[in-house]
Amino acid sequence: MLRTFWGTVRQGKIELLDSAELVEGTQVLVTLIANDEAEFWRQTSQVSLNAVWDNAEDDIYAELLKK
Repeated sequence: MLRTFWGTVRQGKIELLDSAELVEGTQVLVTLIANDEAEFWRQTSQVSLNAVWDNAEDDIYAELLKK
């Protein structure tokens, strides 16, 4: 399963913006994003996430879980 984490490079090391439980030796794939493109991709990703998670159709599932 692929999981995506945002991070920055500080003193030659990648620091994740959010904490994550990663097992020592876990292989990672790093994709570099030019600074001028980073904000564009963050905003684009957020629009897609909002479309998936922030919609009235999913409210029925929350109601079913309450029962």
